Amino acid sequence: MLRTAGLARSTFYYQQKVLQAVDKYADLKAKICAAFDEHKGRYGYRRITSAVRDAGHRINHKTVQRLMAELQLKSCVRVKKYRAYKGEVGQTAPNLLNREFEAQQPNQKWVTDVTEFKVGGQKTLSFAHLGFV
Repeated sequence: MLRTAGLARSTFYYQQKVLQAVDKYADLKAKICAAFDEHKGRYGYRRITSAVRDAGHRINHKTVQRLMAELQLKSCVRVKKYRAYKGEVGQTAPNLLNREFEAQQPNQKWVTDVTEFKVGGQKTLSFAHLGFV
């Protein structure tokens, strides 16, 4: 069959040797799977590397990353909760106009707007002068 395929005889023996080779990372793969399961799939390769090193293995993080890819182990990404709400901040001004916008004289009633918006990841206040009556 090798002659008809145009392959050398050594190819057959090389493949036989590869199939019979022992996996040198079998013990490490078991440790990686155990650490991954112990932490319920929340650890990525960096934290798994740390856990395996704590167990006594000297191993590079790139090796752990490659082995986790071979084992199809991926950490689940948790959704970050919105935690910026602080309740009522500051004091609310009393409603003195009470929707009575008509005035007896000019410059008697002034109104403005305070708006909060996010720019560059920080909250900014905007004071917009709407007018006066």
